[in-house]
Amino acid sequence: MAAVYKSLTASSAKSVSTNGVPIKQNKQRVLILSSRGVTFRQRHLLNDLYALLPHSRKDAKLDTKTKLYQLNELADLYNCNNVLFFEARKGKDLYIWMSKAPNGPTVKCHMQNLHTTSELHFPGNCLRGSRPILSFDATFDSSPHLVLIKELLTHIFGVPQGARKTKPFVDHVMGFTLADRKIWIRCFEIRETAVSKLETRTQPIEETGKEVIAAGDKGDTKISLVEIGPRFILTPIVVLESSFGGPVIYENKEFVSPNQIRSELRLSKAGRYNERAEQQIERKAKKGDLGLRTGKERPSGQLEDRVLFA
Repeated sequence: MAAVYKSLTASSAKSVSTNGVPIKQNKQRVLILSSRGVTFRQRHLLNDLYALLPHSRKDAKLDTKTKLYQLNELADLYNCNNVLFFEARKGKDLYIWMSKAPNGPTVKCHMQNLHTTSELHFPGNCLRGSRPILSFDATFDSSPHLVLIKELLTHIFGVPQGARKTKPFVDHVMGFTLADRKIWIRCFEIRETAVSKLETRTQPIEETGKEVIAAGDKGDTKISLVEIGPRFILTPIVVLESSFGGPVIYENKEFVSPNQIRSELRLSKAGRYNERAEQQIERKAKKGDLGLRTGKERPSGQLEDRVLFA
């Protein structure tokens, strides 16, 4: 009974601040899973994101690609209120679904230029289980659908304080930049290095461009960002009102599917082949008219010797 009373009093003390105002706890858990047919690079990217998000739960591959509403039941089963689903198609294309279970909304994005942590070989590193600082571009506040995507990314990639497997450290930054109607995602380590007196004397602030504390004080540090990985680009396609369903709130009219791009490339190659084939036919017809084709008798003209001196 003493242990139960102690746990209850500790939880009540944590929920109420010093001013008597209740503290709102941020409870977020993310379910990460993929569909069948993912490649090894896509699987390694999923593992990298799972390592960066200590409040996430990884599940087995989903067998279906049409009945995505089953993900709401899986999220409820694992007590998760966010879903990050990787959908692979044709072994080439990768689509990512970000949803707030069970009521929505849902954002579907096309993932491009993905690079895992192991293949980048960056010198940066961070503590496993540490919390990140989320840095968003100011362009996310320009339109309503971007504000919604920003809030959804905050819920998924923002590790809440006191979550499972978290450590009380903030040593990396996740940057979300909007350029060319695409979301560029990078991860950087916050590196603090000691500044020597020789460095502060020979390299002033104007030349280095980095903020350095005045020389001569103890504990002088230089803060820099070193990329860790992974890195990838997201192109928003649609925003749905519910979780994996419902009416379409926003649709990107400028998005071109990779299937259509590959089809146009094949048609352009076929057009070049047809042009070469037509040129060969025209060249053969011209040679035939001139009697230059082998295996074909040349028509007799009026000025030939056998006709003039017959």
